[in-house]
Amino acid sequence: MVNSTTIPRVVVVGSGAFARSVLYSIATEFTVPARVIILARNADKAAEVAYVAAARAAVSACPVEFDHRVVDLADGAAMTAALEESAPDVLVQCASYQSPWERIGAPSAWTELLRTAGFGIALPLQAVPLLDVVETIRKVAPDCLVVNGCFPDAVNPVLAAAGYPILCGIGNISTISAAILGQSHQKRLHLLAHHLHLHAPEDAANEARIWLDGTEQDQVATLLAGMRAIDRAELNGIGGHAAAGLLDALVTGATLDTHVPGPLGLPGGYPVRVRDRRIELRLPDGLDAMTAVAWNQRMSVLDGVELDGDRIRLPAAIKEHAPELAEGFPAAALRQACARLLDVREALRAGPPP
Repeated sequence: MVNSTTIPRVVVVGSGAFARSVLYSIATEFTVPARVIILARNADKAAEVAYVAAARAAVSACPVEFDHRVVDLADGAAMTAALEESAPDVLVQCASYQSPWERIGAPSAWTELLRTAGFGIALPLQAVPLLDVVETIRKVAPDCLVVNGCFPDAVNPVLAAAGYPILCGIGNISTISAAILGQSHQKRLHLLAHHLHLHAPEDAANEARIWLDGTEQDQVATLLAGMRAIDRAELNGIGGHAAAGLLDALVTGATLDTHVPGPLGLPGGYPVRVRDRRIELRLPDGLDAMTAVAWNQRMSVLDGVELDGDRIRLPAAIKEHAPELAEGFPAAALRQACARLLDVREALRAGPPP
């Protein structure tokens, strides 16, 4: 048993597929002793994932211990108590109100709307659980680094606009970059990519941008074809493994060249350098930050969400069901937008997909 009073503490919120991938990779990849606490609403799942992660750590002789707490994530008092007790150095958010897998297991008019309009239409359902957590963590552990695994390409800039900057995200560009070259060769790679680039864009002009050894590549679709042919659920294994390397660098203060979505509240994904528990952009020669951000903002619109200052606009496709969300709303009104979208989702789930 490691000494939990002196070692770094990591809290992972959620026990779904991506949370499990992150936790199971932490159990084999962390280079220093650490204590990991899983906060989840489902008691059986929380206990299960903690048990499996602990067993993997033991088999790998990895000095990480795992524990879990059953918490209703919507219960502010319970979350406050859990986070006060956990006192995390790093918090990883992997819980949201909308699963990306719903269209596979329970297709409906709602999942068809997500497919045709862009996943950005579900932004409030991804953002509000994180908003609840960061409001609490700011009070109980203000130095805690927050890492977001729920649509960070769009959620992180929205949270920044609402006054809650998130350090960075995991998944998406992290998955794509790891699939291209793996973590050990990230210094050779500079990639601009958004959540939507997990799939091939309809227009090749909106493809991701890749630089290898300083040279921009023109066969991007070919480079990404293997990754895109993999079942989306299987990609969690890549994204979770990349996330474990990032989290290890954050708890140790090590230097790591990698790629992350939503760094420093920016839209989309970028090459970055992590060092001393901080993140900075690591752009290729000839590409400035303003150009990179503008490119990712355009990709965000294609993925179904537009952020203008602190004002959020969802795709026009939502207008038939909730016109106020298409017209735009301030980031401060995220909770109201989430409640409205939940009503829309409930109504559309009742009908079959067109």
